[in-house]
Amino acid sequence: MRLLTVAGVLAVVLSLSSASQWWENGNYYQIYPRSFRDSDGDGIGDLNGVTEKLQYLKDIGITAAWLSPIFKSPMVDFGYDIADFYQIHPEYGTMEDFERMIARAKEIGIKIILDFVPNHSSDKNEWFIKSVNGDPQYKDYYIWHNGRINQQTGEREAPSNWNSEFRYSAWEWNEVRQQYYLHQFAIGQPDLNYRNPAVVNEMKNVIKFWLAKGVSGFRIDAIPYLFEVELDRYNEYPDEPLSNDSNCPDPDDHCYTQHIYTQDLQETYDMVYQWRELVDEFHAEHGGDQRFLMTEAYTSFENIMKYYGDGIRNGSHVPFNFDFLTSINNASKATEYVEHIEKWMNAMPAGASANWVLGNHDNKRVASRFGVQRIDLINILLQTLPGFAVTYNGEELGMTDVYISWEDTVDPNACNSDPDHYYDRSRDPARTPYQWDASPMAGFTYADHTWLPVSADYKTNNALQQLRAPQSHLQIFKTLVRLRQEPSFRTGELKIKALDDDVIIYSRQTEGSDLYVIVLNLGSTAKTLDLTKHFSLGAQAEVITSSVQSRYINGETVKTSAFVADANVGTVLVALN
Repeated sequence: MRLLTVAGVLAVVLSLSSASQWWENGNYYQIYPRSFRDSDGDGIGDLNGVTEKLQYLKDIGITAAWLSPIFKSPMVDFGYDIADFYQIHPEYGTMEDFERMIARAKEIGIKIILDFVPNHSSDKNEWFIKSVNGDPQYKDYYIWHNGRINQQTGEREAPSNWNSEFRYSAWEWNEVRQQYYLHQFAIGQPDLNYRNPAVVNEMKNVIKFWLAKGVSGFRIDAIPYLFEVELDRYNEYPDEPLSNDSNCPDPDDHCYTQHIYTQDLQETYDMVYQWRELVDEFHAEHGGDQRFLMTEAYTSFENIMKYYGDGIRNGSHVPFNFDFLTSINNASKATEYVEHIEKWMNAMPAGASANWVLGNHDNKRVASRFGVQRIDLINILLQTLPGFAVTYNGEELGMTDVYISWEDTVDPNACNSDPDHYYDRSRDPARTPYQWDASPMAGFTYADHTWLPVSADYKTNNALQQLRAPQSHLQIFKTLVRLRQEPSFRTGELKIKALDDDVIIYSRQTEGSDLYVIVLNLGSTAKTLDLTKHFSLGAQAEVITSSVQSRYINGETVKTSAFVADANVGTVLVALN
């Protein structure tokens, strides 16, 4: 059983000195606006709905709200296909509604972070339309190619074997321009050309525009796809090698090839460093709190670390840590959890902040992936590790995936599949309306319909019911968020280990402050532990919070030499002097 001590790093990262920034050790809450709160009765969430519920976020202790895309869009990929980077999507409201939201957030002390989608636009974007028509200013805003001639048939075909994330070729023929364009996602999402300085400048203008509107930063989407390999001396793009993955035999699937020419190119990191310079310059010029960048990259661990910076230039403040999304599941052992935590903590550059992402709009919900019985355990883990936590809307309630039939499916990633395989690809089940209360449509809307169906369990699982209950997932979440403000959790040393395949124990403490011990039992049976063998505890400790099904209640005093860790239960204890 290895023991991890990270006091040296944390003393720098999470210091409470004057150099500490607002975003360090915070709680970040992802809002999927389409499903959060509908204020005008069309069955679709909107900005005024977000504004209405900002006080709720403040009350549960959220530092900043990150909004999935709200820009003008034909909604092929529900906002990730942007027709105008400078306008609000009409279904979500107006620029005045946005400004009202920013003002309200500032009033109550919550930061607003926007989703920035730089890799592609919509094919309905004016830039793309002008590019199609050969406008000299926009001609090279996108990746265009004549294609290649098949030597056997003599027919024109796609320039390379590159596949889209949403299946099938990443190249689409355009009749007007008589060329192919690249789209690494949906056909309606053409990739922008970052080898064109005009595109680089345009996207920097987008960042500056929204910073001037009062946002505190950006979560940057789909970063690894920004650059593609340059054309070779024959003016052609190379085919990517086959993955030879037995789990991916379909040549139409994205995983059929290794993406060595379309992802994680070195130029991508330089672009992130340029964006960091831009937000730092904006802060220096305009003052106020530091502006902030988070980056989304499903890539190797080594590549994620590059987003922090190169030792000379700073990059993303927070490259999202997706280890718990991609490498941990409901069958993972305690040792695996600890290994992934150790790996991140030990690899971070000095002065960087750890972060932990357990759910988002692109993955099945935490309660569905790990089991409803473990939702509190997982939230305890998320909230008691060093650094900061990212919570997807509804995870604080233990919301679960909602079954969406093939006929009702709208996610393009699933729609490009078939009735037998769509569900595994679909992101719709995690995007259903937020469950506010037990009124019709879960209090999400006063309409008689919603863009995706409301979960059938909303009458017994909703925010109002959990706020009124003496003990609930939400009450536990609120307790944890308050606890994170204690010195031991802000700057405290982390000591963590797995006792066996099921039990994780760790402590958080800083000099002169309380010693906290966290016990997580991933197993299906209760275990009695002598915690004094692992930590400098007295005979008794107090329960700060524990899972809803725990035998212990908040404030209860327990015997540390015979602590019972119930199955699938997490518990936070504080040492008694």
